[in-house]
Amino acid sequence: MLWIKSLHIFFVVSWFAGLFYLPRILVNLAQETDPAATKRLLLMARKLYRFMTLLALPALVFGLWLWLGYGIGTGPGNGWLHAKLTLVVVLIGYHHACGTLLKKFENGRNTRSHTWYRWFNEVPTLVLLAIVFLVVLKPF
Repeated sequence: MLWIKSLHIFFVVSWFAGLFYLPRILVNLAQETDPAATKRLLLMARKLYRFMTLLALPALVFGLWLWLGYGIGTGPGNGWLHAKLTLVVVLIGYHHACGTLLKKFENGRNTRSHTWYRWFNEVPTLVLLAIVFLVVLKPF
């Protein structure tokens, strides 16, 4: 089980690296006026989005394996896992939202300011903080 837990943590950390960096690229895209720089940022964002999607899949698979295969978080007194799983669904939605926003930039249809993207960039930090507290403290 420790191998599965280690792999889950590794892929979650790797996925979060993308969740932290891709919105930062979107901030830069929202500010950029040079077409060559925009093209370069879009290429970086596309590659990162593809890569972080590949990292999210094993993170989810190993997490499900821990839950369903080893029973982590099952039984009474494990409401923390339900809260964590809710936040994981939020992260999947955030991941998808990043892809949708990227497509808007690719199609030249971005309508949001760099300030909005700066606030959007903070979402995974807050979700990660909540997940860590839930997993470590198991408050309910």
